[in-house]
Amino acid sequence: MRICKYGITLNRLRQEDLEFVLEKRNTENADQLIDSGVEITPEMQQKWFDGINNDTNFYFIIEYKGNRIGMLNNKKIDWEARTSESSLFLWDETYSKTIVPTLASLCMIEVVFYYLNWNASYIRIHSGNLAAIENAVSLGYELSEGKETVENQIYYLTRDLFETKSKNVQTEAQKYIEETSGKGYLFLESFDYESGIAQKIENHITESGIYLHRKGKAGGRMYFR
Repeated sequence: MRICKYGITLNRLRQEDLEFVLEKRNTENADQLIDSGVEITPEMQQKWFDGINNDTNFYFIIEYKGNRIGMLNNKKIDWEARTSESSLFLWDETYSKTIVPTLASLCMIEVVFYYLNWNASYIRIHSGNLAAIENAVSLGYELSEGKETVENQIYYLTRDLFETKSKNVQTEAQKYIEETSGKGYLFLESFDYESGIAQKIENHITESGIYLHRKGKAGGRMYFR
């Protein structure tokens, strides 16, 4: 599965990515590794992957200008309630104070609302992470009721909140539209069909009454608005 827009490509995590991701996870957790003496092993990594490689957890590698800079997930998917939870991790901190993480988030948000017809998207943010909170609010997220005093706060986003409260971000993002991806697309690849995930998504699109353009490409199918 691949999602493209704003110069960002989100590639769904595959078996062949695990060695690369393992290196990044161990590097990112270097301080904790020193304290605990526990390093993530290939076996631990494989067990983790086996637990998230399904139709209720989509993990993507964020690619920008040919560089794999982090991961973004859409997890705890509830196809009936049409909700999910998302989080983003950067391996390359040089992008943390740029618009790039926001562009990656926009790619995912637009897919869940305009392609999957989601009711709500949720994210968890530590109450002390002011930069992440500011970014979430700029995208339209609001703090869930009753979570004001807890450290691990839950923010929620609906399509209406996104469309009414993220206009400034969306306007800025238009500057990053590229000819290659245009107005964006969701590409279901051959391995998505082999796993049955593509059929799950396509059935959901059909049952939700969403109208999208589509065309066959390289053994898969591209969907776009």
